[in-house]
Amino acid sequence: MKLTVLSVAYPFAPVGPDAAGGAEQLLAQLDAALVRAGARSIVVGCEGSRPAGILLPVPRADGSLTKQRIEAGRARHARAIVEALKRWPVDLVHMHGVDFPTYLPPPGVPVLATLHLPISFYAPDALHPLRPQVWLNCVSRSQHASCAVNPRLCRPIENGVPVELFAQRHAKRDFALVLARICPEKGIHLAIAAAKAAGIPLLIAGEIFSYPDHRRYFAQEIAPRLDRWRRFIGPVGLRRKRRLLAAARCLLVPSLVAETSSLVAREALASGTPVIAFARGALIDTVEPRRTGFVVRDEIEMADAIGRTGEIDGELCRRTARMRFSAQAMIEQYFALYESIVKHREREAASAPAHPGMAPVATG
Repeated sequence: MKLTVLSVAYPFAPVGPDAAGGAEQLLAQLDAALVRAGARSIVVGCEGSRPAGILLPVPRADGSLTKQRIEAGRARHARAIVEALKRWPVDLVHMHGVDFPTYLPPPGVPVLATLHLPISFYAPDALHPLRPQVWLNCVSRSQHASCAVNPRLCRPIENGVPVELFAQRHAKRDFALVLARICPEKGIHLAIAAAKAAGIPLLIAGEIFSYPDHRRYFAQEIAPRLDRWRRFIGPVGLRRKRRLLAAARCLLVPSLVAETSSLVAREALASGTPVIAFARGALIDTVEPRRTGFVVRDEIEMADAIGRTGEIDGELCRRTARMRFSAQAMIEQYFALYESIVKHREREAASAPAHPGMAPVATG
């Protein structure tokens, strides 16, 4: 890889090995892989980010993420992207934020936007951008299938996890684990109800971002339900996350929206820990019922499944993760897509302009 890739993170979440969000974790994996491959990797991210490549930092918003602060953060991001394009001969811009249309670079360099969240979370101009040379990709087959036909949509690239990092063994302890962003769509209050019904301790690990509705959800729906056996332990870094996933009896994923991938579910399987998840989006494809965990409809079925986790073979979970969710396979697919987009741009520049739908990278 001899390309120069400019990766653009969501403006309000840092990137690095200890990142909380799936988009930030995937960006960090690709950034590190680009550096290992000898490419130039530049990352536009908020202060506190720790990429392997070159960081072009933007100030991190302080306090509650009000509309005014969000708009200011997006404007800072837009300026940083223009600065990066002036300083380096960028071949491709890879964008990861749900709000990427608000800070798209000027026409010229091709853009790949990875859609990490449910399609309904994106504004119409994200899925049909007016700027030429913007390609889109999904992170799972189920998410891709939920998209309308779109000539700019590339083949989905399934999210992968560094399975070797989660290969450590740990004596199993009798607690269930939730590891997620603390926000209403994650349904964490239902995991608490399930753990109480099953009579099992629950650890809740995750970050509360400064959105008013996220803080309100924690204060009103989670904090009152906590007790000495169901505890919130806050955000955890990579090292502690590995220990928790390896030691947990099971991981609970009670999402109320169609999950596009759930990296933590794949990390749990790589750790030999079964996953109990609601039947939402890509979770249906990630968890193999009665082999690597259970797919359930509500907190009542989740409580019942907690009592059946002894039926699941942890080594089968590990083997499944190695075969299906390899980060290396994901990285190779992204590298191939990068090169395909760049070559298409070169061909287009050398000949008459092509209709975006004629691009070989776009398969719908």
